[in-house]
Amino acid sequence: MIELLDEVFPDNETAEAWFVKNRWPNGIHCPSCGSFNVQTDAPNKSQPFRCREKECRNRFSAKSGTVMHGSKLSYRTWGIAMYLCLTSLKGVSSVKLHRDLKVTQKTAWHLAHRIRKSLEANDGAFPFAGPVEVDETFIGGKRMNMSHSRRKAMAGLGRGGAGKEVVVGVKDRATNKVIAGHVQSTTKETLQGFVETVTAEDAKVYSDEAAAYKGMPRDHEAVNHKVGEYVRDMAHTNGMESFWSMMKRGYQGTYHKMSPKHLERYVTEFSGRHNVRDADTMAQLNEAAANMNGKRLRYADLTADNGLASGARRKKTAA
Repeated sequence: MIELLDEVFPDNETAEAWFVKNRWPNGIHCPSCGSFNVQTDAPNKSQPFRCREKECRNRFSAKSGTVMHGSKLSYRTWGIAMYLCLTSLKGVSSVKLHRDLKVTQKTAWHLAHRIRKSLEANDGAFPFAGPVEVDETFIGGKRMNMSHSRRKAMAGLGRGGAGKEVVVGVKDRATNKVIAGHVQSTTKETLQGFVETVTAEDAKVYSDEAAAYKGMPRDHEAVNHKVGEYVRDMAHTNGMESFWSMMKRGYQGTYHKMSPKHLERYVTEFSGRHNVRDADTMAQLNEAAANMNGKRLRYADLTADNGLASGARRKKTAA
């Protein structure tokens, strides 16, 4: 770790040059008008580039219009944070980032969520051609660890995934890529709608025996876990179950809680890291830096009420 970081991010100037190269591999251009007629030695340290077009005259930096937009953190801090988040298979807590980067825990928390935002799949990542596996899982604490009042409030909701958040995922066997998301229920409309969004019409789909997957407009085959059937020829969901296993290790061992409000970004983190796991570390960092463009996450937006802020649990529903 130390050798790589010393080589790529030995100081802030070198780190800034690295971000510039990854954002504009074909040459620096204005993020507002797209012009390559750019002054690169503007006397403003925080905004070193200036568009020369008369109609624009925009001042900008490598941070402008990315998840780093408006950040006062150094480029070196951003680079090290990206390294920690991408190479920690179970994730890295904001408390650890706060200690390692010598920033406040509040700053580290915002930083980590912005890095997760940068891992969102770009256009062209799907639809998957297939064959694919689809499976859902439930995220939430164990009832035995809840307070008496919390357990009492959940009485009558049932067992298993009752009172927990639903996450659905699809894995493409051809590319080993995963697309996953936080959804509101396990209804037929919700789960099949997700599958239809991320797969091609002629994709072969494998799932378990859940009723919600029956009748989907895809070539579909299921295994019946209830009777102990987990693999039948090519029909299984082992790939998605392996992905859920890693994510839940991160939930239990690193984060301990993923609130409904921010769960989508945690899911994005694990799927994003999964999708680049076969590349070497530098390739992962290069891709992450290139994907920052056009993605913003202000602190005000991060803390705003998105309808899930209360953490109220929804009752599991069936198709």
